[in-house]
Amino acid sequence: MEAYGKIAIHLEELLADRKISKKKFSELAHMQRTQINNYCKNRLTRFDADVLARMCTVLNCQPGDILTFVPFSPQEDSEPVSYTHLTLPT
Repeated sequence: MEAYGKIAIHLEELLADRKISKKKFSELAHMQRTQINNYCKNRLTRFDADVLARMCTVLNCQPGDILTFVPFSPQEDSEPVSYTHLTLPT
């Protein structure tokens, strides 16, 4: 399977920078706390354009401030290589 990278969500950092609590943000953006927590912990597989628009409105930012693309890095996903099982030819 080919790897494509991932989307990083920076909502938690934006809330901290703007000194907005998750509770206040949930009221302003009309979102449930569990939904906000999922965004903060990068636990999403699909993004809702309407939710993203509400977040941008409340935070006065652009979608690129909340979401960034992180390219695939083979070093991050590869298992450490062990050569202890190999024998040298005699």
